[in-house]
Amino acid sequence: MLGLVILVWGVWSSTIGRAHGAISTSTMQEIERVNEKGPYLGIVVPNSFEMNPLLQSPSFVADLQVPYLDCFGRRFRFGKVENEEVIVVLTGLSMLNAGITTQLLLTLFKVKGVLHYGIAGNANPQLQIGDVTIPQYWAHTGLWNWQRYEDGPDDELALESNGDYTREIGYLRLANYQNGSENGKPVENLLNNVWYQPEEVFPVDGIPEVRQHSFWVPVNKHYFKVAKRIERCVNSTCLPRAPKAVRVKRGASANAFVDNSAYREFLYSKFNITPIDMESAAVALVCHQQQIPFIAIRALSDLAGGGSAVSNEADIFASLAAQNAVDASLRFITLLFA
Repeated sequence: MLGLVILVWGVWSSTIGRAHGAISTSTMQEIERVNEKGPYLGIVVPNSFEMNPLLQSPSFVADLQVPYLDCFGRRFRFGKVENEEVIVVLTGLSMLNAGITTQLLLTLFKVKGVLHYGIAGNANPQLQIGDVTIPQYWAHTGLWNWQRYEDGPDDELALESNGDYTREIGYLRLANYQNGSENGKPVENLLNNVWYQPEEVFPVDGIPEVRQHSFWVPVNKHYFKVAKRIERCVNSTCLPRAPKAVRVKRGASANAFVDNSAYREFLYSKFNITPIDMESAAVALVCHQQQIPFIAIRALSDLAGGGSAVSNEADIFASLAAQNAVDASLRFITLLFA
């Protein structure tokens, strides 16, 4: 009996050591310790080549006591930017990684706002490589209802009647992008139409399991107002003119690297989209549901699909665009907390 008691006590003690689900007690203690310095500005970055210019900047000062904390495969870095407490975290590529990382950031730490920055493809012919864009709205343009062949705009989509899908946002008719035609009209395409859909969201102040819908997710109004005061970037190596920072109406994200001029032109003409990336809308949607102020700053690294001598060189201009995004982000933080 004594042996059984000792065994049960050992199992119970081991379980306590792994309390809080998959988070160990020691990690929870570290989280509580760093949260004493909060609330923080969360800085969410897609890739290391975009994050490193920030970490190497004299404006970033790492916390000497807890420079970083590893949790759930992410490294959360602590420090100050312009004397403001920040947490810097790398998401990795894609909407899924960006959403998971942002939710972890907001769940584990005391965060008062989120700044997301990086590079992006450009759909706006009025802008050039190196320009920094700050959209007012973000949308996930990769959530579709793919319509069956021979159905058209007047035909109800599958599951539309119960509110799962909608025709309100618009669609892409794939037949419009065929090389062939018949009697001057595009030949019908078996792939037919894809209809853009809003995300289902469950706001923190809403009723659990009662969905709301959101396609255009706004950034924080105050953050967007502050962004108007960001000065022109100065890194203009090999470009026709000095890059500029501009507020634009809309940006889009999806799990696709867009290097196609026809689709680029469609996104711009249909939705007035400027930057195209693979993460920002996911960060926006999480912050929107958690009611955390959010803004995204994306520097243009290429004109998606090409179009001029300097339009399709993401490999060449990615580092320049990343530096411009960091410069604009640092300027934004200075203005935000001035």
